[in-house]
Amino acid sequence: MLITPTSTTLQLHEHLEFPTSGVLNKVIWKDKTCQYSLFCLAAGTEISEHTSTRNATLQVISGSGTLTLEGHLIALEPGVFIVMAANAPHALEATANLAFLLTLSSGDLS
Repeated sequence: MLITPTSTTLQLHEHLEFPTSGVLNKVIWKDKTCQYSLFCLAAGTEISEHTSTRNATLQVISGSGTLTLEGHLIALEPGVFIVMAANAPHALEATANLAFLLTLSSGDLS
C-alpha cells in the first residue's frame, strides 16, 4: 500500500507510472470496507466488459479514454467523477495514457 498507518497523505501525480502497454495498478489504501487504487493505463489499452460485486467510484486524474457503463458512453478526461453501482456492466478504453483513482466499497448506494 502507498499509504501506511503512519502516513496519511500522498501526492498522486508523484505515483503516476505509465506502462508501455496494459495496466499498472497500485493499491493506495484498503481496509475491511474500502479499497483505493491508482490505475495507470497505456494508450490503446482496453479493459473488456466486466462487473464488480462492490460499489465503485472512478476519478480521472490525467489522460483520456472512454468508459462504457451499462451501455452508455462516458468521455474520460481529467476531473471526471463517476459512480458505479455494484454489478453494473462496464468496459474501458484508454485513447491516451490514462490515470484514475478507483475506490471500491461495500454497502448500498440508495
